Amino acid sequence: MPLLRMRDATFTRGEYAAGPITLALSPGDCATMVVASANEAAVAARLACGIVKASTGTVLIGDYDPRVQSVHCKRIAAFVAHEPAMLQETDFPRYVRYRAALWNVDERLALRRAAKLRECVESMHAAFAFPLVGALIGRPQLVVLDRPQPAYAEQIVALLDGLTFVSTHVADGEAAAFARGHGSQRLRA
Repeated sequence: MPLLRMRDATFTRGEYAAGPITLALSPGDCATMVVASANEAAVAARLACGIVKASTGTVLIGDYDPRVQSVHCKRIAAFVAHEPAMLQETDFPRYVRYRAALWNVDERLALRRAAKLRECVESMHAAFAFPLVGALIGRPQLVVLDRPQPAYAEQIVALLDGLTFVSTHVADGEAAAFARGHGSQRLRA
């Protein structure tokens, strides 16, 4: 069963637009999506995660439609924003507690898991590592990355090994850094 299905999905609101996007990801697959602008990349990522609802077409996360079953979608998919978190290393425990509360994960388990994840990306600047680590605390089945930093591609892909993920980009070279072979799809939307 596909974990993410997008069929001719579009989103339009004012100057923000994305699509049409057609994509199907099974567990363990990944996709990189190259779009024309940063705005379109941000909207496409939010569309794939169910944060914004499709204006036309269909988006299903698992068997759930984000337009009517957004709570179920949030249990499956995690979003990593492009914007860096304005946090320092000393903010890490507080941030993890916050994310644990969002995911309804036991705080002690979240702190232990987050510490292990942070070790895996220890050379990544905290502003980019924290959102990624925070997204993984709840053990999502699908991770959606909005324009992840290509300088950290190797670390991010290694951390997401075995997980289903989709990333948005505005350049082919950036997208290529996140493709990982078998089950990898590259889209030009």
